[in-house]
Amino acid sequence: MGGDLGRYRHVFVEDFSMSMSSQTSHIPSDAAWMGALAPLATVVIWSGNAVVTKAADGVIAPGSIAFYRWILALVVLGPFLGPAVWRSRVVALRYWKQLATLGALGMVAYQTLAYFAAATTTAVNIGVILALMPLCSSLLGTLLAGDRVTPTRMIAAVVSLSGLVYLISQGHPARLLSGGFHIGDGLMLAAVFANALYGILLTRWTMPIPIWHQLFWQMVFSVILLVPIWLSGPISPITAANMPLILYAAIPASLVAPLCWMVGIRKIGAAKTALLINFLPLFVALLAWGVLGEELHIYHLVGSVVTLIGVSLGLREPPVNPRNARSVVK
Repeated sequence: MGGDLGRYRHVFVEDFSMSMSSQTSHIPSDAAWMGALAPLATVVIWSGNAVVTKAADGVIAPGSIAFYRWILALVVLGPFLGPAVWRSRVVALRYWKQLATLGALGMVAYQTLAYFAAATTTAVNIGVILALMPLCSSLLGTLLAGDRVTPTRMIAAVVSLSGLVYLISQGHPARLLSGGFHIGDGLMLAAVFANALYGILLTRWTMPIPIWHQLFWQMVFSVILLVPIWLSGPISPITAANMPLILYAAIPASLVAPLCWMVGIRKIGAAKTALLINFLPLFVALLAWGVLGEELHIYHLVGSVVTLIGVSLGLREPPVNPRNARSVVK
């Protein structure tokens, strides 16, 4: 997903979907097939977002697409949430520091770093690094929140990490010790950790504010924080060439993908839904090849297969109560 939604939002983060699952009781329960298709649709959207992030390089400045996408997302959500958000503004502003911090991590740092990363790494690498979100969230959850990580999930995460190392090193892991690591890969790792920290803080900071209202306020603060980044330039005007990229980042990646993710959580549980993010490398590789013309090599295949093995290992874990599970939104 990369610099899309940058957005996901939007979209975007661990435990974000989990927090939202309690808000989805209105989702029809008679469409069981949506349990599988909905989160897969989210992964496809995020995969497209990774391609959009790479495609934005050279077409629109990172600060500009990050700023425009969240402005547009607010405009789209405004008619639906604006009146209710305004009525509850007094309560929300009591937590402005928390909301601003979440916006800074999940929408500003995460997405902007991804856009900058696209200048020196490939869409395929972006997709594989994004697949590390569950591992980063588990590690940060253990270090900062004392969360329990099951052995099965850790094994699955380590297998996925192995696939990442193999891919980034182009099949020669020793290269990473001799300058084979691109700056873009490092920026994407920083983006992923920022988004994982977002998820940890989101669950630790209990606020008496509906989750969609929290998301709206985070967007507001992210736009405010992005203004100096945008003004520092270069400022890209909105053109016929970059408008489709902005639209994709603002609507499918930031708004539609999170909704589909919530449906998946309700149908098959948060833990199993979260593991589907590991399909990103495969989908991104196919899209990057078909849309951007990026060359595919054997190490892409091996890295993706190893990652999918990690998925299958994780799916062997017995079902858990969604309230105790962790999930990821990008």
